[in-house]
Amino acid sequence: MTPHVVRLKGKHPFSLLLPAEFTIAPVAEGLKRVRFMAKSPDGRIFVTTMHDLSDNSEGAVYILDGFNQQSGRFARVIPYLTNLHNPNSIAFYKDAQGQDWFYLALTDRLVRYKFVGGEERPTSRPEVLATYPAYGLSYKYGGWHLTRTISFGPGDLLYVTVGSSCNACDEKEEIRATLSVMDVDGKNQHIVARGLRNAVGMRFVGDTLFLTNMGADHLGDDEPDDPMFSVSASALQEGGLDYGWPRCYYSGGKAKIDSHFPAGPAGTDCQAAPEALAFFGAHSSPLGLDYFGVDSTSPVLKGHFLVALHGASNKKLDRGYRVVSVDSHGQVQDFITGFIDHGVVRGRPCDILKLSDNSFLLSDDTANVIYYLRTK
Repeated sequence: MTPHVVRLKGKHPFSLLLPAEFTIAPVAEGLKRVRFMAKSPDGRIFVTTMHDLSDNSEGAVYILDGFNQQSGRFARVIPYLTNLHNPNSIAFYKDAQGQDWFYLALTDRLVRYKFVGGEERPTSRPEVLATYPAYGLSYKYGGWHLTRTISFGPGDLLYVTVGSSCNACDEKEEIRATLSVMDVDGKNQHIVARGLRNAVGMRFVGDTLFLTNMGADHLGDDEPDDPMFSVSASALQEGGLDYGWPRCYYSGGKAKIDSHFPAGPAGTDCQAAPEALAFFGAHSSPLGLDYFGVDSTSPVLKGHFLVALHGASNKKLDRGYRVVSVDSHGQVQDFITGFIDHGVVRGRPCDILKLSDNSFLLSDDTANVIYYLRTK
């Protein structure tokens, strides 16, 4: 790992540690709580911002246009949609008729717009495909987890994760703490997996879905693990998956009974819960991820996932606040560190978007910056 000096506008320089063969540079700054990214059919980068940590309607989607690999900067940052309710995950899809669509996951609903290449504002009205519990941090029984994540999978299906309303509870709304699936037009919606407390990162590689999840917060500083799962398309089609929350937690990649949570009539068999592909330290808070296949010439990327660990709210734990690589056997290694230094937070990794076999973008929703990383 080699130190690389980072210079952000209005801040003191600091160093991030990453493999010696890589360079890192900010390519977009000043985006308020920048979150998830997607590449449009016309080659531009779309990115969501949530404005701040509150449950608000001040979020936005921006277009990052005119990327110059030599200068490492985007020429323009264009507001595409504004006044949004906590936008998080976005995706593009081309239907059987050749029409491109832009999908946007908000706290209270999932919408899509017809997408026209080169447009700087939507030229169509949104179609509402699904609605979700709309309350946020102030809800009477401890609501949080305001984000929704979307990903397209095999068979022209759209998958959606919705986080829990609480730390550990029996939910009042069935859609909470689940993975659901629907047709691309919103029809035939149904739940295929339960017990996912807050699965924010989600990515298909071929016919396999990979997703990150966050464990509960009431078991101390060192439990539970924050797991990463893989699940096949056939298992998703069968449905009925249960990852155990709130009655189970993960430790060492396996689900265990949470003795702190009272057993109830809806008892869960923790031994039947799927094993994790990989796991991260308690309260690491894994978010976005992307996969680099066999065509990468970088030995630290080839055949690996990169996962953004957002970090523990208790800074003293020094847990997360980094990007890690995960290989096919679930082995985890540091890829970027230095986002926290003796309790001083320099940033919190959020999402990773692969640009090529050897380059990617990394969003940081605390330093309000997007980085560009590539091999030298």
